[in-house]
Amino acid sequence: MPEGRKIARLRRSIRRASGLLAALLFLNSFFVPRLEAAEISSRQSQWEATLAAAKKEGKVNVYMYRYGKVLDVFRSEYPEIRPFLLAGTGAQIITKIMAERRAGRNLADVIGLGSSNYRILHQQAKMLEPIQPALMLPEVIDESRWFGGKHRYLDPDGKYVFAYLANASYAQLYYNTTLINPKEFTSYYDLLKPKWNGRIVALDPRSKTEIGGTMQFLYYNPELGPAFIKQFFGNKAITFSRDARQMIDWLGQGKFALCFGCSGALKAKNQGLPIESFDTSRWKEGGTFSAGGGTLSLPNQSPHPNAAKVFINWYLSRKGQMALQKLGDPDEPPNSARTDIPKDEVLPQHKLFEGGRYFDVTLPQNEDVESAFKIAAEAMEGR
Repeated sequence: MPEGRKIARLRRSIRRASGLLAALLFLNSFFVPRLEAAEISSRQSQWEATLAAAKKEGKVNVYMYRYGKVLDVFRSEYPEIRPFLLAGTGAQIITKIMAERRAGRNLADVIGLGSSNYRILHQQAKMLEPIQPALMLPEVIDESRWFGGKHRYLDPDGKYVFAYLANASYAQLYYNTTLINPKEFTSYYDLLKPKWNGRIVALDPRSKTEIGGTMQFLYYNPELGPAFIKQFFGNKAITFSRDARQMIDWLGQGKFALCFGCSGALKAKNQGLPIESFDTSRWKEGGTFSAGGGTLSLPNQSPHPNAAKVFINWYLSRKGQMALQKLGDPDEPPNSARTDIPKDEVLPQHKLFEGGRYFDVTLPQNEDVESAFKIAAEAMEGR
């Protein structure tokens, strides 16, 4: 075949392929939006049917140890659905739920507790339903609106315990602003410098309170790990206490320059004491963030399943999460994991900043806190 005919034939083949590709692209641009529209329409129909059924149920029982004031906003949004709040500590609510189950009474519709309580409800009692199918509103389902571009679940299966908070915790490390220049600290190992001997007070690790997230961070961080835990808690120059209030007083008075585990220190700061928290996200090893008490679960055999779904979708919506940040805790407003809402109420120490290093202590693969506490207790007792 002459060379000219070969070239002409090749050109015709290219034109045919280009035309086919253009047709496919046109069909794709036409078909994909229709699929998305169909999915949205289906979700909308599901939502409307669920809302109608929820109004007939007329009630939703929320077992939540925090953020009860947010229910008042829900009540104003959905007056046909009366929210009932069972408040208390996480341990009290767990005890209540288990007692009701043993008595054959399934009363809870929505459960919102600390990040560790799912082990009892899900792993031991086997009483949770997957929460994923209950998410219906497009703004809730859209993972791009949440921190990290994804939904966070605290259970290994990734579908039972939804984490809606992303609080930076800064490792429970506080300092007296008249005695410390925070720029001197760029690593956790700076706490071990001889300069701070006798000037640090820390919460006794044997009490296993308040510092669980930080202990997980220290234990799992490859730059710290068990070696750092042993050094810190085995340090004879550190004073330990089980009284957080006393520790805060000592820090505010200047008896100590640094405090590890001073729960409530920020409230003391708001009262005028010279106390501040370290921004450890800027340190070499990074900082932490967690769900805190911000989780939602759906118990099985609930009396008002449709009202529970309506509450969950509203609570995780922009309106619900904005109400949470505004009304959840006046002293330390929680930081919602939603990134499409204002953060004006959130304290700087709870915000997640661009460029900061953060370790998610609520992930199931990082849940072994007992080993960290055991290492710390043995190091302290062996001083």
